Amino acid sequence: MSKPENGSVLDRVRGLAREIARFGAVGGLGVLVNLGVFNLIRQVTDLQVVRASVIATLVAIVTNYLGFRYFAYRDRADRTGAGRTRELGLFVAFSAIGLVIENGILFTATYGFHWDGPLASNFFKFTGIGIATVFRFWSYRTWVFKALPAPSAASLVVEQRDGQAPAAHVAPASPADAQAAAARTPETAAN
Repeated sequence: MSKPENGSVLDRVRGLAREIARFGAVGGLGVLVNLGVFNLIRQVTDLQVVRASVIATLVAIVTNYLGFRYFAYRDRADRTGAGRTRELGLFVAFSAIGLVIENGILFTATYGFHWDGPLASNFFKFTGIGIATVFRFWSYRTWVFKALPAPSAASLVVEQRDGQAPAAHVAPASPADAQAAAARTPETAAN
């Protein structure tokens, strides 16, 4: 069962698997940065657990943005200034929600149940990262790094009329569009 406009179900599953793998690679690096900075701060300073965790999460968010923008979702880049501003604003907003989820779990364990030893802190920090990661994956792919729309048949006709070659893999929207496109030549486009 396949849909021509979206590809087969198998193609979509493979695409999702590749996306999850790229997201996981960037996220895995982010987890290492997050836990590394968290434990470094805990070892060399007297900051409280949740404050150290928030700082570590902020460092990981910066690392993750660079990885997502230039590796995992590089093919979804909106290169306009307004597009980048929107993308960055949404990334910061959803990352802040993820920060609250992640550190809320650590806060509850530390101050609600008094599980504040080094092993317990790392366990609940890691658990919070895992739960927040599910939210981040959904929000980033749905809202922040949305797939760019494919060019429409109408825009291809305009491109062809203006003397540009249309994309080879995109078929005209209707037989009438195909006839109209075939009737046009560079000589008639100038008229």
